[in-house]
Amino acid sequence: MSSMVQSVDWLAIAPPTVTAVAGLVVLVADLFLGDGRKVLLGWVSVAGLAASALLLLPLLDGDHATFCLSGDTGLCSYTADRFTLVIQLLVLGGALLAALLSVTALKDADKGLPEGEYWFLLLSSAAGAALLPASRDLATLVVALEVASLPAFALVGIKHGDRKSSEAALKFFLSSVTATAVSLMGISFVYATTGTLYLTRIADRIQHVDGQFHTLAQAGVVLTLVGFAFKTAAVPFHFWVPDTYVGAPLPIAAYLSVVGKAVGFSGLILVTVVAFPSYADVWGPALAALAALTMTVGNVGALRQRATRAYSAVRLLAWSSVGQAGYLLVPIASAAYSKDAEKAIGSTVAYALMYAAVNLGAFAVAALVARTSPCNRISDYRGLYARSPLSALLLGFFLLCLAGLPPGIIGLFAKVTVFSAAVDAGLGWLAVIMAVNVVIALFYYLQWTTLLFRSPEGETERHRVPAPLTAAIALTAVLAIALSGAPQLILRFSATTLF
Repeated sequence: MSSMVQSVDWLAIAPPTVTAVAGLVVLVADLFLGDGRKVLLGWVSVAGLAASALLLLPLLDGDHATFCLSGDTGLCSYTADRFTLVIQLLVLGGALLAALLSVTALKDADKGLPEGEYWFLLLSSAAGAALLPASRDLATLVVALEVASLPAFALVGIKHGDRKSSEAALKFFLSSVTATAVSLMGISFVYATTGTLYLTRIADRIQHVDGQFHTLAQAGVVLTLVGFAFKTAAVPFHFWVPDTYVGAPLPIAAYLSVVGKAVGFSGLILVTVVAFPSYADVWGPALAALAALTMTVGNVGALRQRATRAYSAVRLLAWSSVGQAGYLLVPIASAAYSKDAEKAIGSTVAYALMYAAVNLGAFAVAALVARTSPCNRISDYRGLYARSPLSALLLGFFLLCLAGLPPGIIGLFAKVTVFSAAVDAGLGWLAVIMAVNVVIALFYYLQWTTLLFRSPEGETERHRVPAPLTAAIALTAVLAIALSGAPQLILRFSATTLF
């Protein structure tokens, strides 16, 4: 029997490790800092996330792996390949922007949120999210998923005395725990039929399962996917999303919309394409149906939001994120039918990077508006151009990117890439459903965009924008504009090998 060697490649595990260490530093420092100096915790967290992201650069020279079985370097629990680095960049970049939004949000809360606990939980969740795409066995995958999820429950319910926050956290927690329990049962079935937890070894052994265990293996594959479908907010596992986004602090809603999805989709890709390729006839149709259902329910839900309803702007972004999850599922489903599965997966990665940049930008402008209009209705954005011309122009640009309309070229190209993946895989019916949903989404995105430039009701009043919030908006704007000018920077991932 192979023994475990643990010669650790510290450079390979540096990004999640530095994030986790920064979380511990913040937790200990919180004990010694007075109330007036707790703002330093936020900047330590921002610095820790920035350092973690920069540590991805030395890993670009080739694949790194660690925690491997003795005598078999092909079986490792942690692998920093190109796929891992791209998803870690998305996760750590998204967490960094959420941290910048949080610095302002905590200051505005005026001690309404416990700063030490907030930053520790955010960094802990980010560390788990950064670990997940590098995981190459089911045990590490589940541990990473839970490390990313458990602090998120607490972050959603961290507003003291806020009933909406508590209800959102409870709904998020109960539904997530149920999905995790189902996944663990599926993983136990997979282990029982294959005798291993390593993804590549599962891929080999599950093809030769004894006939009497074939049904058990199929059940294991389906149940394992449930937990990741929940994280991606795929219908019918989406019901927690609107209430959770409304109840959580706005930076946490932004974090969940991007980093939470990255966790779910990277896990889904690993278990389907890497571990269960021989069961593509099981997960392929299931994910195709989920994609069609998810994009339709999400866009119809966003379409039904009333502009004057409290928190309607956040609810629209929540339902929109469900619809976007449907688009992200399309290439993964296509991988089951395509001869070039890696190219199909590249379409999901490319779309996820585009979505992360523009969705975080939209949430950043929403956080700016929430400082003067706490109820964050869509109607509160009427005449935003008169109050803050640059913010209105950028929000309009972000919404057009999400809609896939010029000048949001990156959104258009990303949708075309996903559409092409479905057509190339022979899923014409799914491409048609996607096209119909893109048209539905155009209505509510354009309706919100036009509202920004209408005449304001009452007097316009301008407010100073805090530096961290300005930095978050500026970073997302630069990224989205640069990618619209040179979409090949992202789209090349759809045509190159990721694994």
